[in-house]
Amino acid sequence: MKLENFAFVRRLLLIAPLGAALGGCMTSSPIWEAHFGEAVRHSMQAQIIDPEAGRHGASQPGVDGKSAASAMDNYDKSFQHPVTSANPYTIGVSGGGGSQ
Repeated sequence: MKLENFAFVRRLLLIAPLGAALGGCMTSSPIWEAHFGEAVRHSMQAQIIDPEAGRHGASQPGVDGKSAASAMDNYDKSFQHPVTSANPYTIGVSGGGGSQ
């Protein structure tokens, strides 16, 4: 091996670890942190149909408060006391009376 090649290899072996060590000091964290949460904010804004909906007028006429509360109570009670079948093998089977 020539002396010139030996000097080149020696320099390369000294510079390579130095470059790797300096590369470890660099960080991309500030770039990531500057954009942290943008995807979530964008997704939340995309799901909002009308952000000013509360400022528009009254809501559309529908069910009054008493009827809505009664409907919710009946709905809740239907799960507290479910209707039981006398025969456990008839789950999902029609009781008949259909056209044949």
